[in-house]
Amino acid sequence: MLLSILLDAVSYVPGLAAIAAAIAVIGAAIGIGRIGQSAMEAMARQPEAASKIQSGMIIAGALVEGATLFAIVVCVLAVLG
Repeated sequence: MLLSILLDAVSYVPGLAAIAAAIAVIGAAIGIGRIGQSAMEAMARQPEAASKIQSGMIIAGALVEGATLFAIVVCVLAVLG
């Protein structure tokens, strides 16, 4: 009985992995948008610090993209494995 329940649950994995990947991408898009918004506001307040703010914004965006890519790879491995 437990085996049949597990085998039925395995059929949902591709759909759940696709939903999880979509949530990861949407979350990253929102996060990067907020990073950009905050950086633009900070540069408007202190134009002399624009280069430092821009560098921090690029690093934070890259970290968010890296985490998103990792989440998508985990979702793909869940489908394949």
